[in-house]
Formats: sequence, structure tokens, C-alpha cells
Amino acid sequence: MCFKGRLPIRAGSLWRHKCPRCRGCAGAAGRAKAELPRPDPNFPGCGAAAASTQLPRRPWQHAEGLLGRRTAPGTRPQTRVQSSARGAEGRPPPPGTPNGREMALPDSVTTCLSQPVHYAICKLGFEKKDTYDIDNILSGSGEVCWPAVTEHVCYLESDRSVDYIKSIRSLGPVCESVNSYFKSLTKKQFVIHYASWFHWTNCTEVFLKVFDVLQSTQATEVALGLMKLTSCLEWALGDVYLLKGNDCPFLLRDLLASEQLADVFGQAVMNVLRVFIGSPHGLNLRNVLWHGFASPQEIPAKYCAMLLFLTAGLGQLLQTYLLQTKSVLVHQPYVIFISLEELDAFPDLNSEILSIAEELVKLSGFVLKIMLPFWIAALTAFKQSRYADSVILLLPQLEAGLRLLFTTTNKCPNRLLTAESSALYTTFDEMLAKHLDNEEVNQLPVVLEEPAMDFLWDFLNHQEGPRIRDHLSHGEINLETFPREIANQIVGFAITILCRFSDEAMYSLKEHMLIKPLMNCASCYQSRFHPISRLKKQVLECMKSIHLWPELATVPEEQEQRIKGLEGNAEANTLILMISEIISQLQHYMPQNCCSSDDPINSILTERLLVELCDTRICTLYSPRPVLEVVVILRKISAQCHQVSQQVIAGAALRHTQWLNKTLHSRQRHNYRRMLNSIKFLSPVLRLVLLLITLELVSVHSVCKKNPFDYQQYLKFLKSVLQYTENLVTYTSPDKNKWDETMELTKKTLIKIQKISDRKLMLMHLAT
Repeated sequence: MCFKGRLPIRAGSLWRHKCPRCRGCAGAAGRAKAELPRPDPNFPGCGAAAASTQLPRRPWQHAEGLLGRRTAPGTRPQTRVQSSARGAEGRPPPPGTPNGREMALPDSVTTCLSQPVHYAICKLGFEKKDTYDIDNILSGSGEVCWPAVTEHVCYLESDRSVDYIKSIRSLGPVCESVNSYFKSLTKKQFVIHYASWFHWTNCTEVFLKVFDVLQSTQATEVALGLMKLTSCLEWALGDVYLLKGNDCPFLLRDLLASEQLADVFGQAVMNVLRVFIGSPHGLNLRNVLWHGFASPQEIPAKYCAMLLFLTAGLGQLLQTYLLQTKSVLVHQPYVIFISLEELDAFPDLNSEILSIAEELVKLSGFVLKIMLPFWIAALTAFKQSRYADSVILLLPQLEAGLRLLFTTTNKCPNRLLTAESSALYTTFDEMLAKHLDNEEVNQLPVVLEEPAMDFLWDFLNHQEGPRIRDHLSHGEINLETFPREIANQIVGFAITILCRFSDEAMYSLKEHMLIKPLMNCASCYQSRFHPISRLKKQVLECMKSIHLWPELATVPEEQEQRIKGLEGNAEANTLILMISEIISQLQHYMPQNCCSSDDPINSILTERLLVELCDTRICTLYSPRPVLEVVVILRKISAQCHQVSQQVIAGAALRHTQWLNKTLHSRQRHNYRRMLNSIKFLSPVLRLVLLLITLELVSVHSVCKKNPFDYQQYLKFLKSVLQYTENLVTYTSPDKNKWDETMELTKKTLIKIQKISDRKLMLMHLAT
């Protein structure tokens, strides 16, 4: 699913939203090639996998963007992991580790930040010991004196670009002063002086809670507050950008460097922000946190305080700009999750399960010891019904744990670290991809196994799935109303991963009666948001719609003669006979319990058969491009069939009501007669098309066996069926009602299907 426009809409099965930041629309018509997936280097599996299946809201093209940065293959970051190489290759696998793979030694990892990144975040801003007077940057009325802040940004003499090293060093004492100032305020004082300056973000409460965090000594809360602050700030800056531009940049880096924001806030102000977020050359705080590289102790609270201070200052500048230009800031609508029942993979987690999970966290080899506070905080947040907080804390730790497993299974322990702006570091993108950057096969999917990979792709990546990390990290979700259902699935999955990657000493916990159902659900998980899975859902929904046709109100038998020509139609009967013949040809490719009968249409073209076929497990992981091309066309065909069904139901109901009220003119009565005749063959022909779609889907991977010429001929056949269904939509629409043309069109299409079947050119023929 993607975004387009400004108003909320239902654009898919799971959530709805429209946003001017994206290109394209999931519901837009177009050629199959145009709807193929686009790579997204910052989210799981999008870059290297040949079968990325989502159309991301933001097709990130540069690695140093919002959530990741990369360079040429083979570049490696510096190593700061103690003994991890020996742990990856030199020790025997502990009991219980899948496929005999050994996890690295989580207790030996002291940091996941490379030396330059660790220095920039943890030391550089503390080198200047000057005491900075808060009155230098704060007016008597509480407004930010921006010139006094921007003067601390240093520039290179060569090209006048920002000198990030000197700027971080210079801003260090300023951040310290701001942090001390905020700690001196009571909550009431902070609200009085600053609450109004956060209204422009449309999430004032989030920023007020960040102030509360600064008063505490819990490092995990500071990190959580910083993640929430930066994501909400980005979404708010997007609102400001749209005051002057149409398409918001896809990268945070580009958003902060845009002329539009510089026009509103000033270039010097934007450079201050870039020192803290958005640029891989600066502190890049949001990236290292959202990717799970920074431990709680590695994020100085003063940087969180400074960003809170800067956000209020931006609100002051924006108010001045809006008054001067007489503009109105319009907030983009939040993403809304719908059909949450589709996400129901794990049973509801109760307090006893969560208590067991807390024990698992302390013992599992999946958890880095330095990250343990994040895990405990995530489980605590879930218990306290702070579901957004729980997921925000947990997603980066899942990434960190998977990175540990990734580096072990692929024998590249140095990639456990974050990197500088000039080197690749490992994120979900690389970890869930089919191949490594050196084109070798990634071993992590082998170890995780298909159900776990399907879950990760479903919840993080697939276009029509919830794409939790994407939406949370961009500030697109109302944190106050984040659904428990989604948090339950993420926490449930995390518990199963903790169990899988633990040794035999935890056998009693893994075999606990409350944990085993979770493990069973995890092992049986099948993708729900891959295009193949969505096609199955489409087919069954369309079949349910067609099954409503027999319930349509019709003309009573004793009054049939009043509608001239309602008697049996020979052409319709001919079409029904053709359908029966095609069904007989297809029976060889159906389940054995589908026996022939005197009435093949009503005994075989049933919902029960389609349900049975759709229950067939089809591999969705790393689907080849030809498979995705075929699925795109099949989905279009299914969608057109559903629209025809809905139009017939609505049209028949309307005409019957008009007939009862005797408001039909002569021409309309004649048209009603043709509609009733057409329904006799349209129902079986639509059910036949759905059966063809499903049989082809079950054998869809056979398309890779076709040579290029046969493949193009096959696509040509599918597109002809698509053209037929599109014409049906036109002919059966209320403003057309071309029922005679529908009959002739159907006859030509059935003849074409018969010929293709006789020549055994469909995928079901290749699969046998």
C-alpha cells in the first residue's frame, strides 16, 4: 500500500491513509510491469532480494538516509567486539541452537558502536569543559535565541559545508546547559513556558512526556524518549515542508537539507538539526537507536534535552512565519490500522507468559547483555498497556539480536557494529535479503526458517502489511492509540525467538504449557501479506460475493410472462455447456475428491474447492520476478471479477425494486430481461475464472520453467483474460447495461481458454 493525496482512504485491507509524500497507488490501474516492487534499502529485504514484494511509501535510494547507510559492497566497519570472531567460528554449538549454528557470546560484546561513532556520541560532546550560561540562548520571555545557537555550528573552509566534528564539540556545553536548565524546571513551569510551542507537531503530549523522562535517571527511558521525539519531529517537519512543496523528500537527510524548510526556518537552523539527526556524518542519533546499535548507557541525556529545546524553538520560528505569510499549517493524517484480526498469529499474552518471558530474556543467547535493559523495559511497557512504547523498544532489539545471529551464521563478526558514513552496516535490509553484499547466499533465512522469515516480512516489509517499523519510525502513527493487537504479535514473536535461540538449560521454560502454544503458532505461520497470500484472500472474497446471487430477488414465476423474452435462452445454455467442458479438462488438476457428476458447474465450481486449493502452502519468500508478474495480473483479474459481482448484485436489486413499483419503461423492462438471462451464465463463468486463477496460483512457481517466448505468450493469454474481465466491468455497469455484448464477449473468451487448455500451455500443466 502506498500514499497519495491528503485525505484518509481505505486503500487496502489493513490500514488506510493518504499522504503527499508518496508516488503511486495500490489501487491504480496500469500494466503489470508498472506495479512490480521497488527496492527500499532501509527496510528488510528490499535491497538484495530479487523478490521484494512491497511498494514502499518512500522508495529510499541512498543508504545514508533515514534508517540506514551503505557504500560499495565489501567495505567493512572497524571492529570493537571482544572475542566475537572466536565465538563465531571456534566453539562447538550449544545444545538447542538451530541447525547447529552457534550464537556469538552476547556477554563479550561491550558495544555495537564502531570506534568513530562511539567517540562522536559518547565523548566528543564532552571534550569542552566550558560552562555555558543558558541566558545566552534563552530570552527573558523563554524564546530560543537562535543566533546564539547557530554560531556553534562550524564549517569547513574548503566548501563551507558543516564541520560535524567541530560542531559536536562546540555544541556539547550548550547541550549540557539546556539539560541542566530543564532539570531545574518543574513540570508546571515547563508546560506554562513551552507546551504551546509543541502544538505545531500535533503530538504535544509526546514532547511533554520527554520532559518527564529528563527528570528520571533511567537510561532506557531517555533512549525511548529520543526515538519518539525524533520520529514525531520528522513527521511534523514534513507538514511544514508541504507549506511550500508538493512531494516531501523520501530521505530525512534530504528533508533537512531542503530549500523549503530553509525558507521557513533558515539554513543555519537546519544545519543545527543536521548535527544531531539526519546526517551520517553527525551524531545520527535516531539511526543508531532505531537500528538497535546503541545501548541505553551510550545515549547522553543532554542530546535528548537539546532536541526537545530545538523543537520548541522551531515552533517559535514557525509561528512567526505563519503570521507573516498568513499561512495555515495542515497536519497530515495518521495511519489507521484496520482489519486487525488479520494480524492474529499468536494467542493473547497474559501476565504469567510475560513473567516467563522476563526469565527467558535474562538467559537467552539471543539477547546482548548490554541491551538487556531495553528488553525488560519493553516487557514492562506491555504490562502497563503502553503498547507503542513496548514495540518501539522491542523492534530495535529484535534487529540487534538478529544481527548477532546474522554475523554468526555468515561468519562476519565485524558486521555486528554500526559504521561510519563511508562504510556498510548491517540492518534488516541485509539480514533478511537472499544474498549478502558479496553475492553469497545469506545463511540467516536458513537458520530462522521460512515461518519466522514470513512473519518478519509480513510485519515489517510487505506493502499491504502493517509495516510497523516504517510507520513508527516516521511518526505516522498516533502513539496514544497504538493497538494492543499489533503489540501482542510482536512481543509473542519475540518470545518464540528467545526460546529458539537458547540452550538446554532453559528446557523447562521452553516446554512450559503456556509457551508451547506460542511455539506451535510460530512454526505454523504462513505469510498473510505477500501478494500471493492477498490473491488467495481476494479469490475467496469474490466467491462469497458470487454466492449471494441465488439470493437475489427475481420475478415471481406467475409473473414471468409479463416480461417479454424471459424464457430460456439458447445462447446462454451454449455458454454453460462450454463451461462444463472446460471444467472436465481441468478436473485432472484438482484434488482427487472432486469427482465428476451430472452437474459439474454446481458440484465443482464451489467455495469449498477454492478454500481447499487456497489452503495449499505456496512459497512466498524471495519470489522470482516472473512469479510476481503473474500474480499481479491474476490479482487484477480477481479484482475485476469482484467488481462485476458487486455491480450485478446492486443492479439486480435496483431493477427488481423498480419493477415492483412499476416504474420501468419498456426499454428498461427489456434490459431487465437481458440482465436476468445473463446472470444464468455470468455466475458460472466468473466461478470458472476464479478456479483458473487458483489452479494457476497453486502452480505459479512453474512459470520459471517457461522459456522467454512461452512466458510472453502466457502473459499475453492472462492479459486477454484481464481485458475480458475489464470489459465485463464496463458492460455490466449501471450506465452501460450491455448484456448482449457481454454474452458475445464471454463466448470468445471461453473459446480462447479451451484452446489454451487443449494445448496445455497453462502453469497447472507444467506442474504435473
